[in-house]
Amino acid sequence: MTAAVTAPPHPHDHVFLAADHDANARRTLWVVALTAVMMVVEILAGWWTGSMALLADGFHMATHAGALAVAAAAYAYARKHATSRRYSFGTGKVGDLAGFASALVLAVVAIGVAVESVRRLFEPSSIAFIEAIVIAVVGLAVNLASAALLSGGHHHGHHHHRHDHHHDHGHDHHHDHGHDHGRGHGHDNNLRSAYMHVLADALTSVLAIVALIAGRQFGWTWLDPIMGVVGAVVIGRWAWGLMRDTAAILLDATDDHVADEMRELLEVSGDARILDLHVWKVGPQAHAAIVSVAGLSAQAVRERLTPVHELRHLTVEVA
Repeated sequence: MTAAVTAPPHPHDHVFLAADHDANARRTLWVVALTAVMMVVEILAGWWTGSMALLADGFHMATHAGALAVAAAAYAYARKHATSRRYSFGTGKVGDLAGFASALVLAVVAIGVAVESVRRLFEPSSIAFIEAIVIAVVGLAVNLASAALLSGGHHHGHHHHRHDHHHDHGHDHHHDHGHDHGRGHGHDNNLRSAYMHVLADALTSVLAIVALIAGRQFGWTWLDPIMGVVGAVVIGRWAWGLMRDTAAILLDATDDHVADEMRELLEVSGDARILDLHVWKVGPQAHAAIVSVAGLSAQAVRERLTPVHELRHLTVEVA
């Protein structure tokens, strides 16, 4: 015997990609190409000139290029499978998964650069200062150009529509599913982390330039490996921050800002009480929520939560 299946009255998708997903993907590809070329130049130059700071900057740029390559692949995968029924809440968090993987690799590289820099501190080697300074300056220029490319993706999209679904489950609870595709309050974390990483790259380049100039002018060759250690710390801190932020999203951590706003809107009049509330991110600019409320109808709950533009998938249970 086959069970009858009733389609929802208003079919809807679960595409929770960022408003500028495709544009951000193109920016990322351009930066990948740009940094990959400079990465090879800096690593070869660092090896040729003997500059640990330049090598550190080159390896930092290598991890940046690798992370961006993973991000570019994530953008493509998320777009290709955006409407797949395999993913209950779409592919909006694919970028966060890619960011977490990149952070792990980046942390390992940071440790490697730190170890080599410490070794160079106790076992100094000769440095071709002029050549190293020229390459470091070019690397800084590439970092700034990459930052300019990526900064174009930091704005909000504006579009809005809403549709609600009512399902009778044969008991005294009422479920409502609403999608508020409102203003995107938030950035594409994948692109934002890449942008911040480019700034970290620029800082590392500046440190290399300072160390090389000081070494040539004052004979402070010890400053070069010291700056290598500083660069490794910058890489490590960025890796930890990215790992922490993406892990929270992957584990569906509660977004306290949105949850507090929902509590305030629903309970402000004293005529309703929240029995259960879950709020989590399902995409760069999208949150999902499940709320159980006593004292209000589903329609009243929807009306009170209208100002919460971050909500893109809302399930209401009225007790």
